[in-house]
Amino acid sequence: MDESLLIPPAEILAESNQDTPASRLEMTSREALCAMRFDLHWRSEHATHTDSQISQKLNLWRDIFPPELETDVLDRRVGHVARHDFMPGGLIESYRTSDSLSIKPHQFNRSFQDNRTVEPRSGRFYPKGFIAKVRGIFPEDMTPFRVTQHIEGLGVDLNHPLADREMSLSATILNIRQAGEEHGGACHDIAEMTTLAGPGMQARWHGEPTDFWSDLPFARMSDEPDAYFYQMPRLADHIDSAASGQIAALYNRLIPAEGEVLDLMSSWNSHLPDQLELNHVSGLGLNQEELDANPRLDHRLVHDLNLQPVLPYEENRFDAIICTVSVEYLIKPVEIFKEAHRVLKPGGRLIITFSNRWFPPKIINIWQDLHEFERMGLVLEYFLAAGGYGNLETWSLRGLLRPAGDKYSRQMPFADPVYAVWGEKTE
Repeated sequence: MDESLLIPPAEILAESNQDTPASRLEMTSREALCAMRFDLHWRSEHATHTDSQISQKLNLWRDIFPPELETDVLDRRVGHVARHDFMPGGLIESYRTSDSLSIKPHQFNRSFQDNRTVEPRSGRFYPKGFIAKVRGIFPEDMTPFRVTQHIEGLGVDLNHPLADREMSLSATILNIRQAGEEHGGACHDIAEMTTLAGPGMQARWHGEPTDFWSDLPFARMSDEPDAYFYQMPRLADHIDSAASGQIAALYNRLIPAEGEVLDLMSSWNSHLPDQLELNHVSGLGLNQEELDANPRLDHRLVHDLNLQPVLPYEENRFDAIICTVSVEYLIKPVEIFKEAHRVLKPGGRLIITFSNRWFPPKIINIWQDLHEFERMGLVLEYFLAAGGYGNLETWSLRGLLRPAGDKYSRQMPFADPVYAVWGEKTE
């Protein structure tokens, strides 16, 4: 992945951190505070993955860096990238076969969550509280564990999902400023910060397909026709401007200039960057007024994909298809991914981006039940089930600050997270 596309605009970091010219430093040191972006790169059996985390306030004297990176981030300027490759066990604890075990089916507390029964499904993640009293686990433990396939009993894998993976970790210096007098404060462990709470959960367990298909996954709270729900235009942003800017930067890198693009489940904003010149952009959505308000569209079509998943376009037409913050509403996703494959040119990309916000009545059941990183795994399964896609990649970005002028910046200082999955038509 192009490292530059993930760097947030300098003015966002400076303004949000109340930086001043007097506080800026030329070089990092033990007395400096820094903003850095950490990119964790790894591979699974079917895809390449990059999980990015921005830390706005690192203390180079107090915070704990992996030794392999520590010296390479000192006495450096803004823009410097330090990177190191890690073998399994180098960044996080090595995989232990003793932590992949079989338990009795009754030891999974199907009633752990109030007012619902949860059945364990192979490859899925659940809070450890579901298996309290196994290996001394307590009900309050919300750390994820994975259900796996076992011949007898119920398979449980307590290892970190990246424990058996090779990884590389890069640190990009975004901002350097003078540290003021501090009293107390938290100590950050960089290895823990960049690997916990999600990375690895988007991959299959030992290459085995994850069971995302049980328990009526594509049912929804509201059965009313989509055309009725979307009959009133919603000319509002569904993600904040910082997250939208990162999606635009991703599209700028993945979509060829002068290409022909299909904006699937389109609205009044295609999130395409202004500097990307395209020959033609087709928008397919559910509200004519929203489509008419979109200045990037050259052709507009109202079409309900949940009612009719066949795309009304000829084969091998588009250089890229984008779907922005909408895949979570599809009730026939595999059929639509097959259709996207049909209308893409050979080598063309289907690019899916989303965050962690949605319209509750129209969200599919499985989306709400999954960890945010598992949702990338679900979309990967759509690609794999549809067939004909290669060069699959996922990307996540967390920790970006909202712009200071954002009306929600006081209550929610961090921008919406960004998740993306894409693949190329190869067959």
